[in-house]
Amino acid sequence: MDAIALRTLMRRGRATWAELGEKLKLSAPAAAERARKLEEQGVIRGYAALVDPEAVGAALTAFVAIQLNDHGHRDKFLKRVTAIPEVVECHHVAGEHDFLIKVRCQGTRDLERVLTQELKDRAGAGRTQTTIVLHTHKETVEVPLPDQLFSKT
Repeated sequence: MDAIALRTLMRRGRATWAELGEKLKLSAPAAAERARKLEEQGVIRGYAALVDPEAVGAALTAFVAIQLNDHGHRDKFLKRVTAIPEVVECHHVAGEHDFLIKVRCQGTRDLERVLTQELKDRAGAGRTQTTIVLHTHKETVEVPLPDQLFSKT
């Protein structure tokens, strides 16, 4: 794998092939081919615009720890959670809870709707524990890349 290409594209997903090639000391077509191979290998899953949640009316961020009522309905829960637009992350976790989700929504009334109607009534969530974010100091889509996993190319 190519750590330089990955780091560059994580930081600047819109970098041109020429810019990427300059970082890699390759031609633009060779850099494009390097990126294409990373995509084919499933290392790069896609590209997206990073949107400021507050700028689009999703100013409230909350983390919700969830215990399911019935573990036999896990698939139903996951299918429903996947369909809730305000749920931007869903993690199966170890510990006293079954899942930890990240919610982005307009405000507390919207959060209440997501918790009661979407998660509890429709998705089968049992006990929930909600933490509302006051301020975010760091949030990134960059994945740490251990140097020893990559050959120098």
